[in-house]
Amino acid sequence: MALSLDLAGETKRALVPSRAAQPEKPSLIGLTRAEMAEALTASGIVPERQAKMRVQQLWHWLYVRGVSDFGQMFNISKDLRAALARAFTVARPEIGEEQISGDGTRKWLFRFPARGAGRPVEIETVYIPEEGRGTLCISSQVGCTLTCSFCHTGTQKLVRNLTAEEILSQLLAARDRLGDFPDRDTPDGAIVPSEGRKVSNIVMMGMGEPLYNFEAVKKALLIASDGDGLSLSKRRITLSTSGVVPEIARTGEEIGVMLAISLHATNDDLRDLLVPINRKYPLKELMAACRAYPGLSNARRITFEYVMLKDVNDSLDDARALVALLKGIPAKINLIPFNPWPGTNYQCSDWETIERFADYINNAGYASPIRTPRGRDILAACGQLKSESERLKKHERLALEAMMIAGHGEA
Repeated sequence: MALSLDLAGETKRALVPSRAAQPEKPSLIGLTRAEMAEALTASGIVPERQAKMRVQQLWHWLYVRGVSDFGQMFNISKDLRAALARAFTVARPEIGEEQISGDGTRKWLFRFPARGAGRPVEIETVYIPEEGRGTLCISSQVGCTLTCSFCHTGTQKLVRNLTAEEILSQLLAARDRLGDFPDRDTPDGAIVPSEGRKVSNIVMMGMGEPLYNFEAVKKALLIASDGDGLSLSKRRITLSTSGVVPEIARTGEEIGVMLAISLHATNDDLRDLLVPINRKYPLKELMAACRAYPGLSNARRITFEYVMLKDVNDSLDDARALVALLKGIPAKINLIPFNPWPGTNYQCSDWETIERFADYINNAGYASPIRTPRGRDILAACGQLKSESERLKKHERLALEAMMIAGHGEA
């Protein structure tokens, strides 16, 4: 059992299965085909001559059928299923908490077992349903090193990087909870439910900086986009970085997904304050890396994320500077109304100011949608994720609600 919040913000019980992977058994989730074949043969369970065939079977069950129990892999012999279960796991992470916002946004607190000399860890993952699509916001680290001043996640120190298994397991567990895998009792069932895929898009915009965990993120996203498995189009996967310049070209070359830049300022002095990594990789270097991004075109634009902070970065002069900064880059600019969190000193720009800013950007020839805040009532909106085990105290939640009533919530 786990806790959930109803639409009025009161705590209630939610029937969430808690099936944590056993730490003493390695998981097959997140392994490449070659790594899976090596693991199977090294265990002595599968002869080398059968490895390719067994990997193909397991890949189908894990990523097409969504099975999390070897016992459900019906085209594998009972004895082999038992041997696999003794040596490996394919279990999901434990769901410590599930919250559902009044707007339908869902947030899960996932618990992963200890690794090595470490301790069990928790991360948050958010699902945002929209008309015609559903977006899953995935975390890449436990905590974050970047300390962006407007971001709640930045107040939680980095604990460790997530493994490819842990990154991918967020997608598998979310699809489980949403009923997004085919009927497992029907061997010939469709790859996705008849009404369509509930998780149609992935954004690496959760906790952490994905490019500081490049190899694990790369492996997880290549498996997510594998055409014989989860089969998500790379055009529907977006990786967001605060500006780890040396890894940006590799992202395009080795992963090939859409790129988003967490920008938020148009000059180095302000960006040094808002996004401190700018002191290491200033705007000139970041913009050069964006202009050189592999595959960049009008069909593969870079998204620039720009949080609207009252009296900080929201003037028409800022809008003019933004247009000048991005000149020549095929781009879309997402304007993000600031999402409040307990303890922040920032305020969201007035709605009229945001619209005026967006109009200027639009008139300059750039798409500049204003992102509708989702899941604010459960701290699931952009910049609000934080996975400390001790959840919000009642007075903190009331303070947050009071902030939004005072004018922030209308945005």
